[in-house]
Formats: sequence, structure tokens, C-alpha cells
Amino acid sequence: MRRALLAWFHRHSGAQAWALVGPGVLWLLVFFLMPVAILLAYSFMPRAVLGGVEPGFTLEHYLRLFDPLYLKIFARTLGSAAICTALCLLLGYPMAAVIARAQAWRNLLLFLVVLPFWTSFLVRTFAMIFLFRDTGLINTALQALGVIDEPIPLLYTPTAVMIGLVYGFLPFMVLPIYASLEKLDPSLLEAAEVLGARPFARFWRVTLPLSMPGVVAGALLVFIPSLGSFLTSDLLGGAKQIFIGNLVQNQFTSARNWPFGGAASFLLLALVLVAVVFYFRVRDNAEESS
Repeated sequence: MRRALLAWFHRHSGAQAWALVGPGVLWLLVFFLMPVAILLAYSFMPRAVLGGVEPGFTLEHYLRLFDPLYLKIFARTLGSAAICTALCLLLGYPMAAVIARAQAWRNLLLFLVVLPFWTSFLVRTFAMIFLFRDTGLINTALQALGVIDEPIPLLYTPTAVMIGLVYGFLPFMVLPIYASLEKLDPSLLEAAEVLGARPFARFWRVTLPLSMPGVVAGALLVFIPSLGSFLTSDLLGGAKQIFIGNLVQNQFTSARNWPFGGAASFLLLALVLVAVVFYFRVRDNAEESS
């Protein structure tokens, strides 16, 4: 009887696996791969006079991306995403370490980290406008305390955009690092302390290498969304700084240049793939070293 059951399971395991995987594969095929394929085809087609595309083949839109104007936009986007990732790491690692070491307050601290996800990102960005504007909470409080005489121009500045990006993506850095630190064996730190390692040495030689998978995962989760972000720069930056996301949005809306927007989208996709490949290599090296 046991052999018969095992034989039946081996015969039907493939069908059962496809029955479980099939709906997800179909969903990705219809709502992800097909639109991406259409967008790729549009990026190689000439632009129609009134918008849309015309039949044909051209590399004009990809060559146009190498114009110094668009190269500057891509460089600005990469720099902004890198700075946002670095700031999230500097702020998120201590937060994750505190949460991992907390006992009674751990659940409450995790709740506070994920609490912003209960509200729409658009609503949270609009709320920051009320903080940064000339009559907002920050300037009003500083004037009431006598620190400043006139409002400080906070809104529609690169600083406001960066603060908005860090605020929006910080939880994506905290949670993966917390997951790595929470599994860290305290006896390893105790052994390092017994061997005479100072606090910084214990962190640099024990804690950081063991938490590197969480650091790399968090960096990836922050870097990729910040590459395509356009809402924050529009609302908090006043559309003064154009990123790749703003460029793609404008091409598909006001400019009605779908082929050029598709080419910019696929260049952004190439940057994302480079980041993903880098993530897997760093993760594999971290696993081998640990």
C-alpha cells in the first residue's frame, strides 16, 4: 500500500505542482510579461503624429537617451537613489538593532515601523507638504521659539525630496536588517568579547558580516523603488528636479511620446537588472564567507 501511494504521488507530483504554480504564472504572463513585451515593441516603433505609434522600426528613441540632457537626468536619478539608500542604511541599521535587542517593546516597535503602510503613500506625501511649507508646522514652531524671524524655504527643494524618499522607503531597510539581526546568536558576540574584542570590533567582525544578507536585501528594496519614484519629486520638489520616473510619466501623458517613454522605461529596467545581479553576487559572497 505504501509503495502504491508513493508511486501515485510521483506520477502526479508534476501535475500538482503545475496546478499550484499555474495561476501565478498565468497572472504574471497576462499582466506583466505581455505589457512589457508591448512596451518593448513600442520602443522600437516610430512615433505617430498625434501620439501613439506607427508601424516600422527605429533606434532613434534609444539613441536620443544618450543626449547630455537625458544622461544628466539618469545621473541625477542614480545619485539620488544611492544617497537615499545610504541614508536609509545609516538610519535603519541602528533602528533594526534596537528592535532586535528589545524584549518587552519589540512588538510595539515593529508595529510603529509598519504603521506608515496603513496609509497611502500619496496621503503621507501630502502630509509632509503641511510640514515643510512656509506656514507649516516646522516653520511655525521655529518662529514661535524665536529661532528664526522668517520662514525657511523647505518645500520644493532637493532636501525636501530626499527627506520624502527616505521617509517613504526607510521601513524597507529596517525590516530585512531586523530579520537578520534577530536570528543572530548572542553567544557569538559573547565569545568575541571573551577573546578581547572591543565593541566596534565585535560589530565590524561579527555582527555586520552576519547581517550582510539583510543589509543587501534592504539596500535593494530601497534602491530599486527610489529609481522609479516620481511622485515625491513632483509634490515635494515642485517638479524642479526631473528623475527617470518623471521623464517616463511625462512621455506617456503630456508629451504623448510612447516610443521614447518605452525606451526610457527599458533603460531603467536595465539599471534595475544590474542592481539585482549585484545583489545576488553580494549575497552569494556573504553566504560563502559566513
